[in-house]
Amino acid sequence: MSETTFETARLADQARRAFEGAAWHGDSVLELLADVDAATAAGHPIRDAHSIWELVLHIAAWDGAVLRRTGGTAVSLTDEQNFPPVNDISEAAWRQAVAYAAETHEKMIKAISAFPDSRLQEQVHGKIEPYYNFFYMFAGIVQHELYHAGQIALLKKAAKK
Repeated sequence: MSETTFETARLADQARRAFEGAAWHGDSVLELLADVDAATAAGHPIRDAHSIWELVLHIAAWDGAVLRRTGGTAVSLTDEQNFPPVNDISEAAWRQAVAYAAETHEKMIKAISAFPDSRLQEQVHGKIEPYYNFFYMFAGIVQHELYHAGQIALLKKAAKK
């Protein structure tokens, strides 16, 4: 690890742990999803809450947004992009959704890992808030993954009742 990517490598590691495993807090997103079938993923055991499936697509959407922003693209998500609709609730479609989220996440991790520390304080293109720099965004995506991991854990428990 070079001096120019020490901090971004740490941020990438935290994002990886939140999504894939070995997280300090407990189960990561993928660990929580390991035993979830399509019916459970598509279910709405808590009224007015998103389904596990919707949350997985939402996580992938924001990982993709961070990936594109890291490459210099200004990104804003529409409501439909933010929470993409689930149209096919087959087991194959569920596994495809999880694989897509994992693939998008891995690309984001590689981009964060390669991002130079010297640019962490730069403003993210398209963001007008003065605090919205790359460090803020990379730390924020870690928080985002963990927040939704907690929701997924609760939805799994509610589905078992």
